[in-house]
Amino acid sequence: MGVKKKKETQVTSLTVCHQDLETLRSLADVEGKNLASLLLHCVQLTDGVSQIHYVKQIVPLLEKANKNGKCDPTIRSCLDILAGIYLSLNLKNPLKKVLASSLNDLPEFFLTEATQSFTSRLQEELNTTTDLYSYRKVIDNISSCMENFDLGRSSVNNLLENVLHYLQKSLIEISEENRKLAGNHIVQTQLMNDLLVGIRVSVMLVQKVQGFQRLHLKSSPTWQSMCGLLSIFTKFLSDDDLLQTIQSTSGLAVILFIKAMFHPPEKIPDLISSLLLRSVDHTSIPEWLLNCCRSLCCADVSQSALLFLCQGTLTMLDWQDGRMGPSGEALLLDTVRVLFTLSSQIKESTLEMFLSRILASWTNSAIQVLESSSPSLKDRLNGNSDVVRRLLEYVYTHWEHPLDALRHQTKTIFRNILQMHQLALEESGSDLAADGFIFQLTESLLRLEWHSKGKYTCLGCLVDYIGIEHILALAKTIPSQILEVMGDQSLVPYASDLLETMFKSHKSCLKSQAVDSTWIDKWHETWVSPLLFILCEGNLDQKSYVIDYYLPKLLNCNPESLSYMVEILQTSADAKIGSYDSRGALGALMACLRTARAHGHLQSATDAWRDLVSSARIKQGLIHQHCQVRIDTLGLLCESNRSTEIVSTEEMECIQFFITYNLNSQSPGVRQQICSLLKKLFCRIQESSQVLYKLEQSKSKHEPENELTRQHPSVSLQQYKNFMSSICNSLFEALFPGSSYPTRFSALTILGSIAEVFPVPEGRVQTVYQLSHDIDVGRFQTLMECLTGTFEEVKILAFDLLMKLPKTFVQFQDSEKLQGLFQAALELSTSTKPYDCVTASYLLNFLIWQNALPSSLSAYLKTQRVACGDGDKSAALVESNTLIVIKCLLENLEEEVSRAENSLLQAAASFPMYGRVHCITGALRKLALNSLQLVSEWRPVVEKLLVTSYRLSAVVSPVIQSFSPEGLIPMDTDAESASRLQTILNEIQPRDTNDYFNRAKILKECDSFDLEDLSASVPNIDTSAEIKGKEGKTCDVTAQMVLVCCWRSMKEVALLLGSLCQLLPMRSVPESPDGLLTVEQVKEIGDYFKQHLLQSRHRGAFELAYTGFVKLTEILNRCPNLSLQKLPEEWLWNVLEEIRCSDPSSKLCATRRSAGIPFYIQALLASEPKKGKMDLLKITMKELISLAGPTDDSQSTVPKVHALNILRALFRDTRLGEIIIPYIADGAKAAILGFTSPVWAVRNSSTLLFSTLITRIFGVKRGKDELSKKNRMTGSEFFSRFPELYPFLLKQLETVANTVDSDTGELNHHPSMFLLLLVLGRLYPSPMDGTCSALSMAPFIPFIMRCGCSPVYRSREMAARALVPFVMMDEIPDTIRTLLAKLPDCTDRCFRQNHIHGTLLQVFHLLQAFSDSKYRMNTYFQQELADVAVCTKAKIWLAKRQNPCLVTRAVYIDILFLLTCCLDKPSKDNQPVLEHLGFWEEVRRIILESELITGFPYTFTVPGLPQYLQSLTKLAVAAVWAVAAQAGEQARDVPISFSRLLESSFPEVRLLTLEALLERFSAAASGLGEKGLPPLLWNMGGTFLILAMKESHPECLCKILKILHCMDPSEWLPQTERCVHLTPKEFLIWTMDIASNERSEIQSEALRLASKVIAHHMQTCEETRDLVAPNLKQWVQLVLSSCGDHLPTESRLAAAEVLTSTAPFFLTNPHPILGLQDTLALWKRVLTLLQSEEQVIRDAATETVMTAMSQENTCQSTEFAFCRVDASIALDLALAVLCDLLQQWDQLAPGLPVLLGWLLGEGDDLTACVESVHQVEDYLFEKTEVNFWAETLIFMKYLYKHLFRLLSKSSWRPLSPERLCHLQRTASEQCHLLSQLFRELPPTAEFLKTVEFTRLRIREERALACLRLLAFLEGKEGEDTPVLRALDSPAAVNQLTLPRTETAC
Repeated sequence: MGVKKKKETQVTSLTVCHQDLETLRSLADVEGKNLASLLLHCVQLTDGVSQIHYVKQIVPLLEKANKNGKCDPTIRSCLDILAGIYLSLNLKNPLKKVLASSLNDLPEFFLTEATQSFTSRLQEELNTTTDLYSYRKVIDNISSCMENFDLGRSSVNNLLENVLHYLQKSLIEISEENRKLAGNHIVQTQLMNDLLVGIRVSVMLVQKVQGFQRLHLKSSPTWQSMCGLLSIFTKFLSDDDLLQTIQSTSGLAVILFIKAMFHPPEKIPDLISSLLLRSVDHTSIPEWLLNCCRSLCCADVSQSALLFLCQGTLTMLDWQDGRMGPSGEALLLDTVRVLFTLSSQIKESTLEMFLSRILASWTNSAIQVLESSSPSLKDRLNGNSDVVRRLLEYVYTHWEHPLDALRHQTKTIFRNILQMHQLALEESGSDLAADGFIFQLTESLLRLEWHSKGKYTCLGCLVDYIGIEHILALAKTIPSQILEVMGDQSLVPYASDLLETMFKSHKSCLKSQAVDSTWIDKWHETWVSPLLFILCEGNLDQKSYVIDYYLPKLLNCNPESLSYMVEILQTSADAKIGSYDSRGALGALMACLRTARAHGHLQSATDAWRDLVSSARIKQGLIHQHCQVRIDTLGLLCESNRSTEIVSTEEMECIQFFITYNLNSQSPGVRQQICSLLKKLFCRIQESSQVLYKLEQSKSKHEPENELTRQHPSVSLQQYKNFMSSICNSLFEALFPGSSYPTRFSALTILGSIAEVFPVPEGRVQTVYQLSHDIDVGRFQTLMECLTGTFEEVKILAFDLLMKLPKTFVQFQDSEKLQGLFQAALELSTSTKPYDCVTASYLLNFLIWQNALPSSLSAYLKTQRVACGDGDKSAALVESNTLIVIKCLLENLEEEVSRAENSLLQAAASFPMYGRVHCITGALRKLALNSLQLVSEWRPVVEKLLVTSYRLSAVVSPVIQSFSPEGLIPMDTDAESASRLQTILNEIQPRDTNDYFNRAKILKECDSFDLEDLSASVPNIDTSAEIKGKEGKTCDVTAQMVLVCCWRSMKEVALLLGSLCQLLPMRSVPESPDGLLTVEQVKEIGDYFKQHLLQSRHRGAFELAYTGFVKLTEILNRCPNLSLQKLPEEWLWNVLEEIRCSDPSSKLCATRRSAGIPFYIQALLASEPKKGKMDLLKITMKELISLAGPTDDSQSTVPKVHALNILRALFRDTRLGEIIIPYIADGAKAAILGFTSPVWAVRNSSTLLFSTLITRIFGVKRGKDELSKKNRMTGSEFFSRFPELYPFLLKQLETVANTVDSDTGELNHHPSMFLLLLVLGRLYPSPMDGTCSALSMAPFIPFIMRCGCSPVYRSREMAARALVPFVMMDEIPDTIRTLLAKLPDCTDRCFRQNHIHGTLLQVFHLLQAFSDSKYRMNTYFQQELADVAVCTKAKIWLAKRQNPCLVTRAVYIDILFLLTCCLDKPSKDNQPVLEHLGFWEEVRRIILESELITGFPYTFTVPGLPQYLQSLTKLAVAAVWAVAAQAGEQARDVPISFSRLLESSFPEVRLLTLEALLERFSAAASGLGEKGLPPLLWNMGGTFLILAMKESHPECLCKILKILHCMDPSEWLPQTERCVHLTPKEFLIWTMDIASNERSEIQSEALRLASKVIAHHMQTCEETRDLVAPNLKQWVQLVLSSCGDHLPTESRLAAAEVLTSTAPFFLTNPHPILGLQDTLALWKRVLTLLQSEEQVIRDAATETVMTAMSQENTCQSTEFAFCRVDASIALDLALAVLCDLLQQWDQLAPGLPVLLGWLLGEGDDLTACVESVHQVEDYLFEKTEVNFWAETLIFMKYLYKHLFRLLSKSSWRPLSPERLCHLQRTASEQCHLLSQLFRELPPTAEFLKTVEFTRLRIREERALACLRLLAFLEGKEGEDTPVLRALDSPAAVNQLTLPRTETAC
């Protein structure tokens, strides 16, 4: 919200040569009033801005001199000097433009002299400039002379011959120099820019200089120069080594020069046509043209040259009003034909981009020509013409292109097509919307799926042309359709833009037709009503995107709609509309108000929105259960379109309330939004406070009051200060011991924003608040302790906040404490826990930057502190401190590396060295290494750092480079002291070198080999060694510890070396005084990275080495040193050669996806400058693709594997972007062919590459459906982008299809079939595809159908899926009928079931696609399906026992089932189609004759039996429902009863039947069913009871219990005795026994059922209530045991739902049924669930609290009784309700000790704290149950608050002295023990023993709170001192202070 400072323009001052300066001095007059004096003053100034003032005075001075009527020598000399000044200035210097602008106003009298001066000076420059690198300045001067400068243009005109000659000479010399310096990227870039400028200046000359109109003498020097330049441009045009911008500009220049030089002009179009069509007749063109453009006159002109010639043709020729006549029209058509041809050939992304722009340019030219063209051209360019058809094809195939700019061009082309068609129509006044072409275009666009981005842009163009009325007439629901797709982020911008176009068009249309204001109602109904529905009921993403994109545009279009929306939403919110998982009307209301206020549609918070929504509703929004409602409400408070709007008191109160409950949000997105919105609020406070300060000053001067504020500014300012102070108090309180990561992250981020928005004031600037004023020693300590967490984000935020505090504030008075802090940092840097070394790094950086290093630090060093330099003292101090710390760390590291060389195990256990390196890297990164003052001191340190890094790497690399680093322990023995390292190296020689495959073959040939030898040579994975730890105790060293030590060490070394290369200045020569790194050192670092990337086997190691190596390669590519610049290229050739050779002695890793090799090559290629030609990438890709291709050489296996793995990495690299796209086709070929290799490694790598290519082509998977249309592409688009794949895929598929099923029945494996079908399955035909496309998808169809005959089941299924997208929707019925006709008749004797199965699968998938289409309810759809049903009946024998194969029977039955689902709707004659066809009769016959009725004769498992049973059951259930729907209550003619199905011995049958029944019972129970339960399902309770008792299948039993839960217990509970011989009580016990013993899902359902039964008993008479009373104890225990954190989510969810459903009976009953202990135990479980880490559990527990709050006796306890609230406040509200209930029940005396026990933490094991304090070592990978959301002290704070309030106002009976004394004694003992434990901790325990220290702090707070309340109970404390006071302890300085009692709800 702050205003950005405008970037200041740098003006370099002008200067003159010594001779001119002396001339000015000699000519200057004494008074200083002549021109010479003025110029002398000007050139003597050093400030360019001041000189501009003098330059502007030149012309007025000359105008005065003009009155004398003479031009004296002084003025002549001054004009000459001015010419020299002008030409000496840099092109971009503002002085040059100011001087040109001034001289343009030169009096006419002086023009001749001035022109002569400029001409002579320019002539001098042209003659004297011979240095190639100075040519650019002269060319720039020529350019500036031509640009809006009359004198300059005249001078160039005078020197035209010289200028042309100079340009020719400079372009030749620069291009030659560029050729010589090939490979030197930096110099080449400069030279190519010079070439580009030279060409542009040449073009400018021809366009702007008049002399070219008089070109007629072929022998003149000017003509010769022109010919020379034309030859140069022709050469550049065909030179692919130049930048494409140079080629493009050369194309423009060639056409322009031909236009200027060729005569007669009428023949120019024909000449250019022949050039473009490559049909130049050499005899008919002038010799000079042939000599200049010989390469363009031959037949083999390159694609890029042709493309740029087309661009030149369209740009440089005059197309306006058809001035070139018929030949111009012919040229126009020839140009577009050439462009269409190029479109099918060009695949390079940059050329594609050029092509799209040129096509758009062509449409613009066509529009210009059509405005006055011949009728024949109009016929050839109207909507139905071939040209427009091909243009539309181009649009359709490129509107989904990955390049945004290219997609934008398709929109331009489409819009221009519409305009072309409009111009081409003969009747100019005809209705465009009624035109056949437009109508057909609109319909085809509307038929497209909404996932196509191009559909939106094209529809938007159509709306602009024909209006919205016609589209709404064709698709009335189009607003809703578009809003539906707004849940997909990739489509949202397109959808919102289209909607905006539509509703704006509709509004203007309605307004123009309306006579009154009623038009707005129709507009609201069309556009606002669908919006409100989405806001209330849409999914989360959909609503968020609609609010962000659509709502602001709608309100901007019609702000009056806000009141309409608010009125409807207020009514809905009052009616409580909206489910618990949606935002409902309240959320929609807040979103609308927020958007309106942010966009300025609400005037202010204090007036307009207060009238629209109450503060109570605002509060409800701030604690709503749905996070987005909370965010929108906060946004309403914080956001405003005016940055100086004053924040009201009500807003401040609401913000304070919000912060109390919303810091602990698990969602990163929500946290980010909260912090962002609060920062906006703070900016408003800061900016409005400046306004208030000004108002305060003005009011003190007795000026009238401003309307901005209703109260005195000083009052508002004080409120601001109080509010900000209060916010900071809340945020620091949130940093209590044990606070969660989300809380800490939010609090620290907001505090950081406050420190940033309210900086320390400088000068007279007043700041309303300063954070440092509210930070005391305790809070400073709190921030320091935030550095100790395990999450680095919290460390970063705390460190940044500490750094933002004024340095004067941070003072360490205690030198001993400072020494301890530094010692702690050093100790943490060798911790075995990786996050400890991060803490150490931040601690050391903080001490360095605050100049807080202990004076005793010299004890750690052999050298003394370095003296500060003379420069900036603070910077020098930081540098000196950094140097000392790095020296200290380096000394320790050297010592530890030496010890590690003796024993790596000892190092891993006691002092892993990576922490030291991490701290060194952290210190270096914070320092400005380019401006060091102590360079001589740094050099030996850097040298030692490099040596030590290499030593450390040498120690750990054997593990990382071993063949199995994950399980390796290099064993150390005490006997070996000198040769330990050599032993390690010998033990772990790599086993997976390039002779890996050969060795595998040798092993196969051996009869046996000795396992003992193998195990002796390689250490056992599971072995662990006993090593002495830091404190001398024995600890186990596991393989993981060794590996973590090694790979993290490698990681840190790599990052350190990468940072050194990136940050340190380089020495060009060793003797150079500046710079720290020598060239040799850089080369050594490069060799180090090369070695480890190519040899490391551990992914963590080489991935992070890659990170460091990338930093190095980026530096090398920008390095001016040519030898360093060439290094990446050398390394690349070396590694490619090594891969190609496949030497068995090579150490390259041939397994693990080639390990670090792909990373190495990726780093070398990705750092290549993107603006260049990317030659390295092109050469590498060609080499890799050739290696990856099919070969007969068995020796090529390893290179092929490497090549495939490297290709995969390169295709995955997003930095290569579109540059890699041209190689996708070759990559796909290599992957598909590689899949057929006999070598497993090649097949594996090919599969991985193929997977990457699929993602690269079709995008990242964005839907659950594997073939989601979001990840698909039309066939025409796919094959137009990758045309080489069309013949390849077709040929491969044909080969597979022809041999897929042999006549002999042999199984032919075709591995590539799977990949082929995978690719083809992702293509689909578009209604927009051209009918005569050369890349038609039709040829694939027969081959895919044949693949369905494969003997492999999976292949048949894949073929069926792949066929669907190839068949157009309206062709599906015919295709199905054709396939059905191929099936054999029952009389046929010879047929194959595989063929039948493949055909049926294809029919099934096609039918499914057709049934899912949008035509489902059309008459056409019904008729086509009826025809299909008739054909299906003809082959019905396949569904009966005549067909012996159960697999094909199952698929046929699935087809019948699908037909029943689609056609079971009444037709026009009110008779269902299926009944009319006799279809149900056939189905009935199938079921009656099936095994479901007759029983199963199979004694063993038959293939396809489960599938057949499921299909048959689905059909049987559908038949039963159909009969039941027709017969009503008399459903006696059902083919099979549900009871029969449920009695089946096959669980598949029972399960499907139960699922169908559960669906009906659930719908009836929830009220969603239209007519309730059908009569068929009445009185089925007994059946389910019997089934429940005997069911053994777990899933079936679960479904039965769910059905019983859905049914009303009064229907089936009385039947228990009759049906299952159990009384209702016994049935309840049985249910609870199941809930206790069965697996979790059944447990959950049984618990729900038991609870429903109990609730039923509670609601009925006293007798039944008393009947189950004895069993309530068991039920309570069951519920309590279901709430544990260790249990599955499902169990805890069930417990929460049970507590919700029984809350009115057991939790809030005015007359408690359970005992107090049990009731409180249930409440405790509610509170536990509210603190669960899982959001879904918390939400379910919140439902319990909301139910408890909404009872008659509890609704007065809080103000949020009937609101949806979040778990954070639900915890507070639950305790409020519980305390209120204790008072209602009069159970305070017995209940209070229980609640005090909760406060004290009774039941929590204190011994765990004692053990953890004394525990020395942790296991590295030990996993325990951790809840990262729950905050113990927050629960304690709420409980303390409500207990204190309860005791303060209640008339309670005193507790029994025994219980009181017991609690007092327990709490006192705890405090005493805690004090003792605190004393046992080390001095800096908060850093060294963070976990133990935090646990003790939490226990201390709980004990203190309990003692405080007990003291209050005894009457020892007054009522107004509820704040806790910590006992004297080491933690006292930073203990959590509970806030004073405040009304939370």
